[in-house]
Amino acid sequence: MPLIDEISAAITAAMKAKDPARLAPLRMAKAALMNREVEKGRPLDETEAQQVVASLIKQRRDSIEQFLKGGRQELAARETAEIAVLETYLPPPVDPAEIERAVTEAIRNFEPRIDPQTLEVNVRTDASDLQNTLQLVIRGQMWSQPVPLELLLAADVDVESGTTHVRELRA
Repeated sequence: MPLIDEISAAITAAMKAKDPARLAPLRMAKAALMNREVEKGRPLDETEAQQVVASLIKQRRDSIEQFLKGGRQELAARETAEIAVLETYLPPPVDPAEIERAVTEAIRNFEPRIDPQTLEVNVRTDASDLQNTLQLVIRGQMWSQPVPLELLLAADVDVESGTTHVRELRA
């Protein structure tokens, strides 16, 4: 069942249960999904729909930070409750060990003779987690060399696909 249909069913259940705390974020999620479908001109696939929900969660986290800075605890609590509702429609977060395994495997299979421009890491996670793990793994491999080397790494992290493209890698 597509995510938008799941959310529509949850909206109906929340209305029947008279649960405004669940209803508001579900309506916002459905509106965001429908807007993205209109932008794309086609129904969203599961990955695209999850990206929309993830962006809504990120917006709420940013709002919580601003509300706490402004001393608005009640609004921060409402946003936190909305995050809890929205997170039920995302897959569980990736274990840090899984991220490290994916990065290590990508580096092990990296063949600069074949394509010196691209290192692909296939794992769905937050870009900062992937970038931090990539930096640690590469740094650890470079330090294992007999002579310390300086490493220049320029990379693009595609959060949507979970792929990191290394544009430049020089020692």
